[in-house]
Amino acid sequence: MKINIITLSIILLTLTGCPSNTTTKPNQEVASSSVGTLVIKPISFKKDAYIRDAVKKECNLQGKLTQFIQQNAASQYASIVTDSATSTKGSQILSIEIEQVHGSAGGAWSGGKMVLVNGELTKNGKVLGHFKARRYSGGGMFAAYKGTCAILGRCVKTLGKDIASWLSNPSANAVLGDL
Repeated sequence: MKINIITLSIILLTLTGCPSNTTTKPNQEVASSSVGTLVIKPISFKKDAYIRDAVKKECNLQGKLTQFIQQNAASQYASIVTDSATSTKGSQILSIEIEQVHGSAGGAWSGGKMVLVNGELTKNGKVLGHFKARRYSGGGMFAAYKGTCAILGRCVKTLGKDIASWLSNPSANAVLGDL
């Protein structure tokens, strides 16, 4: 009986996907004062990257990534703006491009999924830092019941955490996530 419980525990632990390998220590606190406004520019797909049309049209990776960055970085900024019509003078501006997506049809049955992004943070035309980040997921618990968009959503959710963490201390040529 003990062997069955141990075996089941090991199987359950191996089914998790997109673990949070953040670049900060788990107990590291975010600065108590917020730093003005963050403008998240509309996220785009890299022009020459091959990304399935179904993924582009159905998964809303750009919107989800923006939302997850906004949620995870909210305590660091007085306000976070996502519309491009807002004046950006004096604000930090985050520009992100989705470089690569491996998201074949068939959900978890067709293999793992991956999202690779690069981004840059500027203020008043001066580059504060840039990064490249990648997350991979096999779907986690009950992956067999998840579709491609749900698994890719797990990746962008974790990327949102990675990027928000980086925003607290931006640096040049940062490598985030599973890279």
